[in-house]
Amino acid sequence: MKQIVFATNNQHKLEEVRAILGEEFEVLSLADIGFEGDIPETGETLMDNAAQKAHYIYNRYHIDVFADDTGLEVDALDGAPGVYSARYAGEGHDSEANMQKLLSELGENNNRKARFCTIIALIQKMHNLDCVWSLQFFSGIVEGEITRERSGVGGFGYDPIFRPDGYDKTFAELGAEVKNQISHRARATQKLCAFLQNKNAK
Repeated sequence: MKQIVFATNNQHKLEEVRAILGEEFEVLSLADIGFEGDIPETGETLMDNAAQKAHYIYNRYHIDVFADDTGLEVDALDGAPGVYSARYAGEGHDSEANMQKLLSELGENNNRKARFCTIIALIQKMHNLDCVWSLQFFSGIVEGEITRERSGVGGFGYDPIFRPDGYDKTFAELGAEVKNQISHRARATQKLCAFLQNKNAK
């Protein structure tokens, strides 16, 4: 089984990705490799942040690693919170406070259209080339809308107020099995998985 590091200690994200990648890969967390502390996220885009996190871990451990960054883009708020989604209400990464701020800023606006975007950056050692490492990106987007109130207890982050197109339930109500098939992170991770499987088969 091939090992690969997911540059996160977010247990929710880790469980989602492990479920999607299956048993072909052993996905290690930052805790599994003994990393403690915070990874800088100072980029202006999701791609910048994903690459920055992957490089940060690769430069220290020289192991295959991928990192993700996810943003919620709300049309009526000109794409906010976007790259600041996790710290929309402050640096504490407080999901309840983030949701409350978002619902408050939307108010009674009838334009609730929104989307989740995930970017994954993968860095791998290049064993047979002069280039020391390679970098690939994988993206996933799911369109939907912001509900007027929280609904459901599953998931994490903005899941209780995001209803994906084609469904009458929020991510928090749909359950992990459905979410892991249709979510933004699922779509990006499926592309990552296909790439790794294809490379593994060669």
